[in-house]
Amino acid sequence: MLNYQHTDASLAGFSHRVSVVVLLINAHSHLAILFAKHQLGFMTSLNTIPFSLLELSSMRQDEHFADTLKKSTQYAQHADQLGFHRFWFAEHHNMQGIASSATAVLIGHVANHTEHLRVGSGGIMLPNHAPLVVAEQFGTLDSLHPNRIDLGLGRAPGSDASTSQALNRDPSRADRFEQEVTELQTLLGPHQAGKSVRAYPGENSQVPIWLLGSSLFSAKLAAKKGLPYAFAGHFAPRYVYQAVDVYRQHFTPSEHLSKPYVMVALPLVAAQTDQQAQYLSSTQKQRILALLRGEGLWLKPPVDSMQGLWTEQERAFVDDFLSLNVCGGPISIRHKLEQLLNTLAIDELMFTNDMYHHQDRLTALDILAEIKQ
Repeated sequence: MLNYQHTDASLAGFSHRVSVVVLLINAHSHLAILFAKHQLGFMTSLNTIPFSLLELSSMRQDEHFADTLKKSTQYAQHADQLGFHRFWFAEHHNMQGIASSATAVLIGHVANHTEHLRVGSGGIMLPNHAPLVVAEQFGTLDSLHPNRIDLGLGRAPGSDASTSQALNRDPSRADRFEQEVTELQTLLGPHQAGKSVRAYPGENSQVPIWLLGSSLFSAKLAAKKGLPYAFAGHFAPRYVYQAVDVYRQHFTPSEHLSKPYVMVALPLVAAQTDQQAQYLSSTQKQRILALLRGEGLWLKPPVDSMQGLWTEQERAFVDDFLSLNVCGGPISIRHKLEQLLNTLAIDELMFTNDMYHHQDRLTALDILAEIKQ
């Protein structure tokens, strides 16, 4: 899922990993993708591939919720003006430093303050919600903002065990994820005779459903159901090549999608120079370090050096977590993205952008927009 929970990363056995494992993790799969791209004529370039954004409404510790959400709205508006394609909110609960808990509310607010962006969830953690409620919420959003709403679905908690309990989450519902996705599709589709439960609004809205994930399970399910697939490379990069390969190999055309469509989310730190980007990325690194330690995920000011802030083992964890990080000045960013597009058959890129200063986030969007020209 496109959130920080349910990551496969752990410190156990970490010495057996290589921090750049994402680019080398499965040579056979990697070569298969390259061969498939050649055979199918799959060509993507920075000029043509859509750029989208994943937003967590990240907070400073001294910041009010209202200020954070105002900045998220301004960030979306700037992306809208620059021609970005989608703007999705993640679902998190009881996580200090993240204000995107009321995902559907934020989607409606941002859709109301932008003109062109597709706005959606990255994603709704379906086991936290009744499918009928999700159908009604997103049917309402679609009624207010026709053809601009996306519904990304995941199955992770988006929280810890005690918070899941507070949400009345039934742990067994994760095992029923496929059935609940089907139920949601039915609720958002045309009325079927004999169905006593209907979504008003929602029925016949055909809000696009995406499956999100960080494992092969979600890739296989998205392929089986003929749905677009979004991979969480911003926090679980280890399986990106395998997951994309599995999805494309097993994709079954459906009434929703005639051919596979893959989006990969990446962490981003774009600045005017490589040196400045490395400096700004220390905020990102401090946040992942806090995640590892079970601390609040507040945005912290950038520092000149991480020396003394982490152990070697913690540094290895953070490096692995961020091994798909796109960090640098415009030339470096372009080079890294071109390398990725040359080795991975993807249709769209999505970026997370955790920086301490709001203006730096806006500048990062400017740089991405310039790269596409």
